[in-house]
Amino acid sequence: MYRVFIFIFLFVLGCSQEPHTKEFSPHNKLSDYGFFMGKIREQIPQSGVIPYELNTPLFSDYTNKKRFIYLPPNSAIEYRPSDILSFPQGSILIKTFSLAHDMTNNKRREKILETRLLVNTKQGWKAYPYIWNSAQDEAYLELVGDIFDVSWIDKNGQRRTNNYVVPNVNDCKGCHFKNDKIQPIGPQAKHLNTSGQLQQWQKMGHLKKVPAQDIPQIAVWNDENADINDRARAYLDINCAHCHNLHGPASNAGLDLRSENLDRSLLGIYKSPVAAGHGTGGLSYDIFPGKPQKSILLYRMQSTDPKIAMPELGRGVVHEEGVLLITQWIENMKETKDE
Repeated sequence: MYRVFIFIFLFVLGCSQEPHTKEFSPHNKLSDYGFFMGKIREQIPQSGVIPYELNTPLFSDYTNKKRFIYLPPNSAIEYRPSDILSFPQGSILIKTFSLAHDMTNNKRREKILETRLLVNTKQGWKAYPYIWNSAQDEAYLELVGDIFDVSWIDKNGQRRTNNYVVPNVNDCKGCHFKNDKIQPIGPQAKHLNTSGQLQQWQKMGHLKKVPAQDIPQIAVWNDENADINDRARAYLDINCAHCHNLHGPASNAGLDLRSENLDRSLLGIYKSPVAAGHGTGGLSYDIFPGKPQKSILLYRMQSTDPKIAMPELGRGVVHEEGVLLITQWIENMKETKDE
């Protein structure tokens, strides 16, 4: 019992103090944070580390993700109806990426590739990538990122390969930059509002000021029983809107792909591109209703050419299921303008 008490004390002390220092100094090894109990590869969270899910997750080259939030002792997240929830200083967002060896096997083995930390320090949010070793028993800090080959068997039984990219610290700004500062992407009420997750956090004291009703919620992108417009808008929101919004890194493109945007032109419907070039494919509109193959949006989703592909970061293969969804969505749009 005495040894257990000492371990818990050291875990709380270690995680609670470091993000509060003037200059947060990341550990070289992921295990040194004490986020997980037992074997670190099993990702079993300690008390004070909260697992969470999103309605519709970002596509990242068919990897699976486990997400956690570390909250400092005696602190709580503050609810916001829009934008990112308000996290207390010292919070750490933890996301581990793994890839199944064989996606046709329900009891599939996975290889853990990386764990990314987003730390809310006194200087703002800071990103730290950790790459897992071949023994799968530790991950090490790699500020410069990495690129390595991965392979897997897809759901159709075909062998696939990819150059997997672990972003460096500066790459993280490419997606996580808004209003001239780094911010998280996923932890918004509309993405977290699933299976009573927010209400459970409130009961546990992790989240405050949660309204009794009218909490926004986006659709599950691959729920075939849901409205296809809601599914497509949810997909574009999580995969594209962190850049394509009025204050994001790609605001000059004139697109606002957030699910709450109701302006058809800002959504890209019959909107001409801001600049010509490889990224347009010689096409006239970002979205051409009824004609997906004449839509720049779909053209860029179908490409892996770095000069064309969207999103620009975090994707090295085409998301076939996502392309199908957006294709069907555009096909279902009624044409209201002559070609």
